[in-house]
Amino acid sequence: MCGGFVFALRFNHTVSDGAGLVQFLTAIGEMACGAYAPSIQPLWRRELLNARVPPNISCVQQMYNELQNSNDTIVNDMTLLRSFYFGPQEIEALRNQVDPHLRTTSRFEILTACLWRCRTIALSLNPDDQVSPVVIVNARKIFHPPLPVGFYGNAFGTPVVFSTAGKLCQSPLEYALGLVKKAKAKVTEEFMKSSADFLVKNGRPSIINLARNYMVSDVSRLRFNLDFGWGKAVYGGPTGAFPLETSYYVAYRNKIEDGIVVTVNLPGPAMEKFAVEFEKMIKGEFN
Repeated sequence: MCGGFVFALRFNHTVSDGAGLVQFLTAIGEMACGAYAPSIQPLWRRELLNARVPPNISCVQQMYNELQNSNDTIVNDMTLLRSFYFGPQEIEALRNQVDPHLRTTSRFEILTACLWRCRTIALSLNPDDQVSPVVIVNARKIFHPPLPVGFYGNAFGTPVVFSTAGKLCQSPLEYALGLVKKAKAKVTEEFMKSSADFLVKNGRPSIINLARNYMVSDVSRLRFNLDFGWGKAVYGGPTGAFPLETSYYVAYRNKIEDGIVVTVNLPGPAMEKFAVEFEKMIKGEFN
């Protein structure tokens, strides 16, 4: 693109999360355009999420439970990265495949259920293997009172629920949808406090093996359309999938409509199978 430029950076979740990153980038844009200070003042306030004294692990932290067959991996140089588009028609097609009382479910929930099921089928796992969606949930507003405006620290929960691969692949979409909803509902103020207590008591425990599980992060509502004085960005968001087992939901507008682009990273043969399952799911065709 003539006259354009790319601005990129990396960040560490020890310091911030996606919402905090966008707050930082917005501040850079505002000051680059002449502001003397950010419109939202940054607040460190790390003590708001400190562990309790004494720690009280009241909620099971399954994110850190190592499963069997932990040597399963998705090797980087054997994988393909693709993006899949979901517009209003695709979302509506998915909603029409579940019972009427579930059709008002959120876009995030129906997308995650669909993609988790497609990915698990594509990986051809042992039917008895345990699989899980690792759902990243912004917890800022679940606290009482909510975390203050300007807080840029890491404030998301990672709830986990499990199914066997066989049951997930053989069940209709609403089975996966029910588990995604169940996972999201786990993130309460007590869950977040218990997470901090767990980490204090257990140091830096290993997380579950993501090769057979699926982490999803919805960044579609984050305002990456920044302006550093040269106009709005053509694109803003992640450049790929990291870790490799993670998908990002990124806001995207084509020539006709607004939608979501989802990044997927899989080994070549699994990617081919994923694309087939994706088309079946959109068309309402099941195995």
